[in-house]
Order: sequence, then C-alpha cells, then structure tokens
Amino acid sequence: MARRTDPHRKPELLAAIVAHLHGHPLSGVTFRSLADALGVSPFTLVYHFGTRDQLIAEIIRAVAARQDAVIAAELADAPSLESHLAAIRASWQGFLQPDTRALLRLEFEAALMEVTDPALRSGGRDVHARWVEWGAEALERLGVDSVEARIESRILVDQLYGFQLDLVVTRDDAGATAAFERALAAYGERVAALLAAPVA
Repeated sequence: MARRTDPHRKPELLAAIVAHLHGHPLSGVTFRSLADALGVSPFTLVYHFGTRDQLIAEIIRAVAARQDAVIAAELADAPSLESHLAAIRASWQGFLQPDTRALLRLEFEAALMEVTDPALRSGGRDVHARWVEWGAEALERLGVDSVEARIESRILVDQLYGFQLDLVVTRDDAGATAAFERALAAYGERVAALLAAPVA
C-alpha cells in the first residue's frame, strides 16, 4: 500500500524555505542548496514542488499572500475615501516590519529574474498586477471612472514600489515614511477631486 501524503508537509517546507531566504538570494536557489539548508533530501523538494521554476513561483505566491489580508479588510468595509487611505497606510506599516522587508527583497528579486529569464514565471508581474487591480477596484467602488481609477491605482502602486525599494536599500524608515505620507496625501487629494468633478 502506498504511503499517504502528509497535507501539512508542503506548507511546512514552504514556510521553512521562505524563512531561510530572508538572508539568502533567490537567484541562488537550487534544490540541493535548499535541501542542505533544511536538512531534507532534494527528492523531497522535487516531490512537493516539481521544478525549480515551480518552486520559485510557490515562494513568490507565499510572499505575496501578505497583501490578501489588506485587500480583504478594505473590500469588506463600506467604501469610503478615508477607509481606502487607511488601508494603504496599514499596508505601509506592514512594510516597516523586518520580516516583511526581507519578503520585499524577495519580491523585487523575483520580478527582475522574471524579466531576464522569459521561461521563468515566478509571479513578479502577477503581484504588481494584483495590487493595481485592487486599487482600481477600490476606487471604482468609491465612484471613480474606471479609466481614471486604473491610472490612479497604477500611479500609487508604482510609487509604493519605489518607497518599498527605498526601505530595502536605505533602511531609512523615517525618510521613506515621510515621502510615503506626502505621496499618499497628494493621492487622496487627486481622488477627492475626481469624486467632486461633475459627471460629463
């Protein structure tokens, strides 16, 4: 009789892999290097994750899952500009946590690997697209035109990526936060103006 697969094993391995990568580059990931670090056999990792590309995609999906709580919390509330801005600020506060900063580095690295290796579908583009979709949906719920909502969302997301890179590279929390708050205020003013504009 075949051995029954432990459904908890893969999530446990993935959590251990992500924790290991807090201090190691994603580009250097191999089944052998991870197996050595985790004290398991390479076969175990191949069995649970398939190929190296599939493993990297799983890692990035796990990293990106942090955004789901922020998105779900806002979409569960009645739409208002105040709650939208509060959700963005809550997301930023999450970026300031040391563990999250390590995950941000992995996100950036995965996105760049995907650009330079067309065969790799790590999910870096998908993470960016998910944030833009969320922002556009949140603005449309407020009553912003869909075209304007997508433009404003992309402006905000691209600015946030810049501030996140600032955090990863400079570790200057205060400076990055001051820049973030000014950008968020300007974003709020633009959205308020769009909501106040007469409908054509």
